[in-house]
Amino acid sequence: GFFQSYAVEVDVKDASNATCLYAKWMMRFLIKYETNSSDYKNTTLHLSSSVTHNGSVCGNDTQAALLAIQFGEGHSWSINFTKTNETYQGDFITFTYNTNDTAVFPDAKRKGPVTIVVKDIMRPVQLNNVFVCHNTDFVEAENVTQIFWNVTVQAFVQNGTISKKESRCRADTPTSAPTVPPTIANVTTPSTTTLSPAPTTAPKPVENPDTGNYSLKSGNKTCLLATVGLQLNVSRDKPLLININPKTTSADGTCGNTTATLKLNDGNSTLISF
Repeated sequence: GFFQSYAVEVDVKDASNATCLYAKWMMRFLIKYETNSSDYKNTTLHLSSSVTHNGSVCGNDTQAALLAIQFGEGHSWSINFTKTNETYQGDFITFTYNTNDTAVFPDAKRKGPVTIVVKDIMRPVQLNNVFVCHNTDFVEAENVTQIFWNVTVQAFVQNGTISKKESRCRADTPTSAPTVPPTIANVTTPSTTTLSPAPTTAPKPVENPDTGNYSLKSGNKTCLLATVGLQLNVSRDKPLLININPKTTSADGTCGNTTATLKLNDGNSTLISF
C-alpha cells in the first residue's frame, strides 16, 4: 500500500498562552524486525494525519524543554533541548514503536513497545534563532533509521514570538537542492548517529583504500558477494579520513528472500552496515 508522510507542527504554550517551543518537520522511520519464522523484515513507519503532543514541556534555565508526539497505534517520538546563556541544542531523541501494530509489523515475533534512545549532537543554535534544515538527515541505531527533512524548530522562544533570525544547516546552501528522503532500498546506515549537517566540502583523499572481497553464506551457498574499496570521511573540527583495511576486516550479516544485510567490522571500532 501507499502511505503518505505528513508534516508535523507543534506549538507548545506556557501558562500565559504564549508560544515557548515551536517545531514543524517531516519524518519517517525504517525499521528491521524479527518475524515468528526467525526471518527479518524491513518496514516503514509513517506519521499519521492525527498527531498529539501530550507531555511537551516549555523548559527554563534549570529544566530541559521537551518536544513529545504520539501517533498511530501506540508509537511516540520525543527530543529534549537544553540551553546555555547564549545557545540551545538537542540532547536525546527517544523513539518508541509498538509491534502490536499489525498493519506495520505483520507477524512480529516480539510484541509490544520497543524504545530506542540516541544522543543528538545537533550543533548549538543561538537563542532567539530558529533552526531550519530542508535537506534530509537521518539517525541510525538498533535496526531503526529515523529520517528527517524540512525541519523548522525553535526552543526557549522569547516573548512568545517565533524569531525571524534563521540558523541554517550547512546542507542548506544556496546551491544545494533538497535531497530525496531515503527508502529501504537506498539507505546506507553509518555507525555514527547525528542530526547535525555535514560540511559542504570534503578534503581530497590522501590515498585510495585497498579493495576487499566480502561474502556471506546461507547454508552451503554463497548468497552475497561484494568487491569494494571503502573510505570514510568523518566530519570533525578537522576532517578525518579512514581507509577500511580488508586484511583486518571481517564480514557478517544475513540473507533473506527479499533483503540482505552485510556488516563489516574492521576490528578498530568501525562498524559499517549495508
